Amino acid sequence: MELRQLEAFTYVAETGSFSRAAELLHVSQPTVSAHVTALEQELGLTLIARTTREVSPTEAGRILLEYAGQMLTLRRQAGEEMRRFATELSGTVTVAASTVPGRYFLPRLLAAFQKRHPDVKFDLRMTDSAGAVEQVTERKAEIGFCGTLPGGKCIAREFANDNLVMVAPDTPRYRAYRQEGVSLRRIAREPFVFREEGSGTRRETELFLRAMGVDPAGVHIAAQVSSNEEAERLVEEGVGISVLSKSVAEERERLLVIELPAVKIRRKLYILRRKNSVLSPSAQVFYRFAEEFYRRSLE
Repeated sequence: MELRQLEAFTYVAETGSFSRAAELLHVSQPTVSAHVTALEQELGLTLIARTTREVSPTEAGRILLEYAGQMLTLRRQAGEEMRRFATELSGTVTVAASTVPGRYFLPRLLAAFQKRHPDVKFDLRMTDSAGAVEQVTERKAEIGFCGTLPGGKCIAREFANDNLVMVAPDTPRYRAYRQEGVSLRRIAREPFVFREEGSGTRRETELFLRAMGVDPAGVHIAAQVSSNEEAERLVEEGVGISVLSKSVAEERERLLVIELPAVKIRRKLYILRRKNSVLSPSAQVFYRFAEEFYRRSLE
């Protein structure tokens, strides 16, 4: 079934005339007749009852007419949406983001996007990685950003990278670490401040420790927190050391970054959308923009 055939059939059924349908469609009457006949042949049904007195839909035609109307309405709506998109992109895009992408990557991204599309607004919801995945999965947000590769009902693409570093209080004891070097034995004995289970930072911390040959299950966890801000404060106060995003560490004056030349972990950050979902026009454009904005950091 082609849309032009359905359109010809609909006009004939609604006007009761092949000639009137041809006038409204700005085509010849034989063209309208050919479209309707082709549709009937394809379906193997008579859709229009033709007599010398009147032209009207058959029972099969009335059933098809309802579906044809919906299809033609969708075509019209799609055309209107595309014309609206071509002239002015607007509306609100709901975005769920975990701490690191939400705090350190999205501000630049949103500012750059709104320079191009100033009428698009954002409803930004900060959560952890698991929460961002959940909001996208449950359609509470159109787009998500997180530091953990999700499964299930989400499509995830890398949009940026972020380095992880070890941080400690800026005290003489830990400054000596940088001068003398950090041994695995000393690291294993240190108290740690960990993010909560489900956090992308927690997962990457465990990978970080394993890369150094330290079993995460064997370290002393002095505190477990639900945000990077809490981890930063506890480290600054001397509760323990932690593994955080380099973006986080660099903006805190009282945090000491301990370089580990042999261990470099680049954490992947992901942009999410729900499988089989249709994004709003503004969200579609933003999604493509976000994929490209930090592209160089992935190379």
